[in-house]
Amino acid sequence: MIETPPARPVAGILWMLLSGLCFVAVTALVKYLGPRIPAPEAAFLRYLLGLVFLIPMLRPILAASVTRRQQMLFGFRGVFHAFGVMLWFFAMTRIPLADLTAMNYLSPVYVTIGAALFLGERLAARRIAAVLFALLGAAIILRPGFRDISVGHLAMLATTLVFAGSYMIAKVLADEQGPALVVAMLSVWVTVALAPIAAMVWVTPTFWELTILFGVALFATAGHLVMTLALRAAPITVTQPATFLQLVWAILLGAVVFAEPVDIWVVLGGVLILASISFITWREAVVNRRAITPPVPATKV
Repeated sequence: MIETPPARPVAGILWMLLSGLCFVAVTALVKYLGPRIPAPEAAFLRYLLGLVFLIPMLRPILAASVTRRQQMLFGFRGVFHAFGVMLWFFAMTRIPLADLTAMNYLSPVYVTIGAALFLGERLAARRIAAVLFALLGAAIILRPGFRDISVGHLAMLATTLVFAGSYMIAKVLADEQGPALVVAMLSVWVTVALAPIAAMVWVTPTFWELTILFGVALFATAGHLVMTLALRAAPITVTQPATFLQLVWAILLGAVVFAEPVDIWVVLGGVLILASISFITWREAVVNRRAITPPVPATKV
């Protein structure tokens, strides 16, 4: 019998905090890059440059036995995720960092809804209430009728839906294949899916722009790796609330570096969404059901 390693809550929280910093660095670099490089091309280069991080995974990837059904799921997820990544890069250059970070919290909420619709997960009254509070948080952020909802906000709403769908496919695949293969196949398929679209809008990047995009790939990979260490060290119910600090970092970075005004309504909406996710995660642990709601970083680019 394999013994479960003892929980290390402090280590788990610290790893999750570091994961949040990595993902905020990703958004900051993309924001700094600006709109000169079209979103499909920037997304393609991020994944193409990130393929170098697959080298340590080559042995388990080549040794894996993949069924035709799994190959189809890998391909479908890659195409699906590619669309979400393009939307994310587009939104990133058009809305404040705080708005993007707060709205990104919606993906785990959509996963909860999708799990009930497609994976047979039961939605009890408490979980329905939590989902409704999360959607209220989104409405507070967008405030239709009280502020201009830009195309960037609409793109981010679509992004969170697409990333939620991508995670649900990954959940199915992760039950059948190792995590190294799931991650690697996503990177390969997204790169392949984005290549023809990037070619149609190609703008030759400078060396500095390529360096920034390599930094995006580096921090994104590090963020997912550190998140894995956090989840190994402590339960998600312990580490999930720590992801709120991503919004704090995004607000500070947006204000100090990009001169973006602090919007208290965005903060309030983000708090509501994350509180709802944390409650759903806690309920999953209390009733000992198989965890469906992912940690916030799991649905990031």
